[in-house]
Amino acid sequence: MSAGTFTPRPGAAPVSRMILAQTALETRMLLRNGEQLLLTVIIPALLLTLFSVVDIVNVPTQEGGSGKSVDFLAPGILALAVMSTAFTGQAIATGFDRRYGVLKRLGASPLPRRALMAAKTLSVLFTEVLQIALLTVIALALGWSPQGDPLSVAALILLGTAAFSGLGLLMAGTLKAEMTLAAANLVFLLLLVGGGVIVPLEKFPDAVRSVLELLPISALSDGLREVLQHGASLPWGDAAVLAGWAVLGLGAAARLFRWE
Repeated sequence: MSAGTFTPRPGAAPVSRMILAQTALETRMLLRNGEQLLLTVIIPALLLTLFSVVDIVNVPTQEGGSGKSVDFLAPGILALAVMSTAFTGQAIATGFDRRYGVLKRLGASPLPRRALMAAKTLSVLFTEVLQIALLTVIALALGWSPQGDPLSVAALILLGTAAFSGLGLLMAGTLKAEMTLAAANLVFLLLLVGGGVIVPLEKFPDAVRSVLELLPISALSDGLREVLQHGASLPWGDAAVLAGWAVLGLGAAARLFRWE
């Protein structure tokens, strides 16, 4: 045994290892939070099942009238799941982390702030994978027949995640925690109704529809629907809307986010 076998090596772990450890922690905290699970998993699953089985809202079908409600609803519910995790859930969790001083303490640790944000993003993506897998199984059991290119679906989901994450972090980093809680849930409900998730945008007046189409939830749900229901290639218009929101949201969050 050499003299230096047990020589201590003080210092921070590699950034990649810190990011993975923080990602695992963020994910465990999310999965243990009953309120967050209700928002991110249970509500989308219930909405998908209810509106697919019960004829509550008339949805457009494919050409020839042979389409099923679930073919229209499933892409919108997938978009809702992305929004619930990347925007609503992340905004509320980060807002209360900021209020209780968790972000301040983590900012004083060896974990760089950029690594903390990377860990939160990876946690969101991991949660979305679980959501999408669960909702896909439910939709398939209800008779869903997805089409299109999986790469186009992945691109839209990544763009949507970036857009909603930027907006969620912007809200959490500029408002008080209680205000973030109220505002995030209100936005969730409003976009659920007016974002083309369950109620088709064609049901709205033309002037209102032209505005709603510019919302990130509308672009994501419409883009996913174009690919998964109609088998189209990547809808560049919807992708451009999501990319624009991602740049604006992440840019504003980087400039205005307050850690204390």
